[in-house]
Amino acid sequence: MADRFSETGQKEKKTSKLKKELGLWDIYCISTGSMFSSGFFLLPGLATAGAGPSTVLAYLIAGCLMVPSMLGILELSTALPRAGGPYYFLDRSLGPAFGTITGIGSWLALVFKSAFALVGMGAYLMAAPGLAAYLFQNSTGSIWFIKLFAVMLTVIFVGLNISGAKESTFLQKVLVAMLLGVLGLFILQGFWYIFGNMPPGQLLERFSPFLHEQNGIPGLISTVGLVFISYAGLTHVTSVSEEVKEPERNLPLGMILSLVTVMVVYVLGVFILIAVIDPESLRGDLAPVATAAYTISEWVPGTAGMILIIIAAIAAFASTGNAGILSASRYPLAMARDKIVPANLEKLGRFNTPTRAILMTGITMIVLILLLSTEALAKLGSSFNLLVFGMINLAVIVMRESRIDSYDPGFKVPFYPYIPIAGVFISGWLIFEMGWLTTLLSVAVIILGIIWYFRYTRQRVVRYGAIHYVFERLGRYRHPGLQTEFQEILKEKGLREDDP
Repeated sequence: MADRFSETGQKEKKTSKLKKELGLWDIYCISTGSMFSSGFFLLPGLATAGAGPSTVLAYLIAGCLMVPSMLGILELSTALPRAGGPYYFLDRSLGPAFGTITGIGSWLALVFKSAFALVGMGAYLMAAPGLAAYLFQNSTGSIWFIKLFAVMLTVIFVGLNISGAKESTFLQKVLVAMLLGVLGLFILQGFWYIFGNMPPGQLLERFSPFLHEQNGIPGLISTVGLVFISYAGLTHVTSVSEEVKEPERNLPLGMILSLVTVMVVYVLGVFILIAVIDPESLRGDLAPVATAAYTISEWVPGTAGMILIIIAAIAAFASTGNAGILSASRYPLAMARDKIVPANLEKLGRFNTPTRAILMTGITMIVLILLLSTEALAKLGSSFNLLVFGMINLAVIVMRESRIDSYDPGFKVPFYPYIPIAGVFISGWLIFEMGWLTTLLSVAVIILGIIWYFRYTRQRVVRYGAIHYVFERLGRYRHPGLQTEFQEILKEKGLREDDP
C-alpha cells in the first residue's frame, strides 16, 4: 500500500508542465472577458422585469456576494497553482469523489456558458443597421446563420488555443481593450445625456418607485440571484493558474481589479439603461445597450454610436467564448493527470498545449450550438457554478484545519473562518433563489459525476483528500503522497522573504 501511495504522490514530478507565460494583464483580461457578455448586453431587460429600477442595486449586491468565493479561490490558487483550478482544489481537499463531480460539472458549465456567449451575439448582429435586412430573411434562416457563425468562431478559437495560451490571450487582450474602450465611451455619453440633455424630471420618473411596484423587496432579492451569474466567470481563470507567472501576486491583483472593473461598468451601465429606455420597452429588449446607444449618441453622425456598441457586444461575447475554451480545456487535462478521465487527454501537443482537451471542448461546444436553443444554453450554463462556489469555501476551511505544513498560500482569506462560512451560506441561498430547475440541473450533474466515479475513477485512483487530516481518528486514511505533492509545488514556487 505504501508503494501505491508513493507512486501517486510522485506522479506530479512525471507530469508534463505547461509553460508559465501569463502575466497580470493576461489574468485581468481572461477574468474580465469571462464576466462580460450576456450579463450586461442581454440580461438587464429581463432583470428589470422582476426588480424595476432597483436592478441597479441588485447588480451591486450580486458583485459584493461574489467576494467570499473570490477570496476563497484566491487562497487555494496561490497555495496550489495547478491546471484545473476548482477541480484540483476540491479533489485535494475533499477527495476524488468530490473532484470527479466538480471537474465534470465545472467543465460542462463552462462549455455551456461559452456556447451561449457565441450564440448570444446574434441578437446584436440582428440589431446592426442594414445588416439584418440583408442577412435574415426569415426566423429559421436567422437562427441557422447565428448558429453557423458561432460554429465558425468556435473553430477559430480552438485553433488559437491549440497554438498556445499566449496567442489566445493576445486576442483576449485585444477584445477586452476594445470592449472597455467602447463601454467607457458609452458611460461618459450616457451621463452627459442624462445630466445635460434629458428632459427635466425624467430621471426621477424613471427611478420612481425604486422597487418594483408588485414584486417589492422579494423581487429585488430574486433578481440578485438572477444577475449573480453575471460574475461567475471570475473564478474560472484559476483553471490556468499553472501557466501564470508569479501567481501569488498576479492572480489576486488581476482578479480583484477585474471584479472592481466589471462591478463599476455593470452598475453605471444599468443605471444609464434604466434612465434612458422606456420601462416597458426595456423589459422586452434583447439588445438594450444598442437601444440606449441610439438615444444617447444623437451628436454622432448617422448610426456610428450604435455600431460601436454592436462591435463592443460582439467583442464581449467573443472574449467570453475564447476565455471559456481556454479555461474549460484545463479541466480534462487536470483530471487526466489524476486518472479520473482517460490519460490521453493529458498529452500536450507540439505547441505545449493540451491539444486533445481543447479539441474535445471545442467539438462539444459545436454539438451544443447546433442542437440546443439559446435559452437552454443559458440555463444549463449557469446551474452548476453556485454549487461549486459553496464547495470552494468549504475547501478553504478543510485545508486550513488539515494543518498540512506545505499548504502555504500567498494570499489568505481575511476574517477566517467567518468569510468562508458566509460563502457557503450565500451559495446555498442563491441556489434556492434560482428556482427548482437550477437545483434539478445541479442534481443531475452530481448524479452523473457519482456514476462516473464509481464506474471509472474509483478503481484507478488511490488517494484521499486533506479532509482526512482534519479527523485524526481517521489517520490510517491519511494520504502521505498529498504532502509530498504540495512540497513539490512549494519548491517550484520558490522562497518568499518572510518564509520560515
